[in-house]
Amino acid sequence: MTTVREKRWRETTSGIFAVVVLVLAAMLAACTSGSGQDDVLEIKFWAMGREGEIVPEVLKEFERENPGVRVIVQQIPWTSAHEKLLTAFAGDALPDVAQMGNTWIAEFAALDAVAGLDEMAGASSVIMEEDYFPGIWATNVVGDTLYGVPWYVDTRLLFYRQDILKASGIVRPPRDWTEWMQAATAVKQHVGKDNFAFYVPLNEYEMQVSLALQQGVPLLRDGDRYGNFSRPELVAALDFYLDFFRKGLAPPSSETDIANVWDEFARGHFTFYLTGPWNIGEFRRRLPADLQDDWMTSILPGPSGPGASTAGGSSLVVFKHSEHKDAAFRLVEFLSRPEIQQQFYEISGNLPPRRSSWRGDRLESDPYLVAFREQLERALPAPKIPEWERIVQELRMVTERAVHEQWTAEEVARELDSRIDRILEKRRWMLARDGGGES
Repeated sequence: MTTVREKRWRETTSGIFAVVVLVLAAMLAACTSGSGQDDVLEIKFWAMGREGEIVPEVLKEFERENPGVRVIVQQIPWTSAHEKLLTAFAGDALPDVAQMGNTWIAEFAALDAVAGLDEMAGASSVIMEEDYFPGIWATNVVGDTLYGVPWYVDTRLLFYRQDILKASGIVRPPRDWTEWMQAATAVKQHVGKDNFAFYVPLNEYEMQVSLALQQGVPLLRDGDRYGNFSRPELVAALDFYLDFFRKGLAPPSSETDIANVWDEFARGHFTFYLTGPWNIGEFRRRLPADLQDDWMTSILPGPSGPGASTAGGSSLVVFKHSEHKDAAFRLVEFLSRPEIQQQFYEISGNLPPRRSSWRGDRLESDPYLVAFREQLERALPAPKIPEWERIVQELRMVTERAVHEQWTAEEVARELDSRIDRILEKRRWMLARDGGGES
């Protein structure tokens, strides 16, 4: 006869057994349902600004072609991107792949954070160095090592009002410095004292760098240990830049001093404007319909003919710590395909960095892009050292001060070289310590 105590024990045991069975079943089900996830390789990709918003749409095709790979995109604001990358490096939390401004590559190469890509790029059937605009490819090579693959390219040239040039007696856009100054002078005489020939914001440095690069001499000397702006050729570039302000051809103002650059361009407050490809879409959207046939783009004039401009833009890097470098590089290859770069241009407006990506009606038939295509063949890289970002900010501040205080070009050069030499003091010490010595 079963006692009450035995009955309760059996009921309790039975209940525990049932719970155990349910838990084991749930665990088994979880393992079964997760087995497919274990086969999915996740690639972490950091993309900056608007690119981070739109690239997931492009990557759908990559994931269809690579069913075992999932790309996890994290959008990083440009304003905090550099700091976030450095913080992630310090915390060993970098992603597998990232978009990186190409002037940052030397810094992260010096930190030993990015992987060298020569071997993978050399074996690639997609990425071919000879197809890339040489200046933009060169921004990714530090020393003799390739550390990034250009994703899109940015350069600066002239946007101008064709109607005002014609009314000023100028039959075509300038092709060299002499023609540029002559055209600016003629425009100023035509538009009067309250308007200007040229607008270049004082809080930018791209024009100063471009004019310097056009001179064909290094911006830094002795193995990038010292500033080189006191060279006569670079003093001449500074002098040409300052002349626009001395002669009243350009307003001594920053971008923040003009409420709406498109409205000011439309009303003829200035005729020439140095800017980049993103403004093609802005000018099309923002200028009145009756002015749409009155503006155009032109290559940047050089000392004796069409000149160089900066090779800006973003590259794709694979981080050295990544455990999935092969899959990460497949992602880089995918985003480097000409047809994918054309698709990316359609949704972003970012210019492709390789020549084959420019073939086709959309890019070749756009009259505003003709000058950009020509300019990209003349784009040149800035010095590839980690300190370059600091140096160009000093260049901007010194030239802005010179505009307001009427410094001579020689005074600008001396002050700039002094500041650069201080910035590079640690670099000289490290090179000497590592056996580089003084050149």
